[in-house]
Amino acid sequence: MDRDVLRHAPLFGELDDESMTAMLAMMGESRLRRGEVLFHEGDAADRLYAVVAGKVKLSRASASGQDSVLAILGPGQVFGELSLFDPGLRSSTVTAVTDRVELASLSHDALLTLLDGRPSVTRGLLALLSGRLRRANDVIGDLVFADAPRRVAKALLDLAERFGETTDEGVHVRHDLTQEELAQLVGAARETVNKALADFAAKGWVRLESRSVVITDMERIVRRAG
Repeated sequence: MDRDVLRHAPLFGELDDESMTAMLAMMGESRLRRGEVLFHEGDAADRLYAVVAGKVKLSRASASGQDSVLAILGPGQVFGELSLFDPGLRSSTVTAVTDRVELASLSHDALLTLLDGRPSVTRGLLALLSGRLRRANDVIGDLVFADAPRRVAKALLDLAERFGETTDEGVHVRHDLTQEELAQLVGAARETVNKALADFAAKGWVRLESRSVVITDMERIVRRAG
């Protein structure tokens, strides 16, 4: 298990070597292939997970069966933290979106043991929860006030910040999402998102590739997201 990746998680970033070794000894490991589900919405919630390699999507289904992608998470990011306070039912479904996904996990009881006497972990957990709340507020505000192209631009910037790689052509963002998944992440119809992306491409702001995009004019995308 790659401890360097786990140190990028705010929950574990300030652990000393002794505490990190103790945590790794308590952790379980899981591996998924693209399309495999780790757990479903409504399953029992008793573990926290950290992504070690690959990417996963967190999604929810409406009463009509329509999916909404809540987040795309990659190496160093954590999910399932609510199980610490409410070990009840999962609020989302987690699915692998890359060919290989590696996860580390802590049980509810092990996480409580880790928190005991380690204020840095508690601070990391509060930072994680605060970030989740801030993101939720931003998503709600965007759905109410922002048009679809602006939401597409903001999604591209978020994905670029976490998964982008700077090249001579621009920022290569390998998001690993289908067109439908990208639309679910933005919260708009696939046709609407495709139209926005095609418009960005026609203006020379991006170049579209399979499950990835190259942002060739970052300044324009930033302005459109503003």
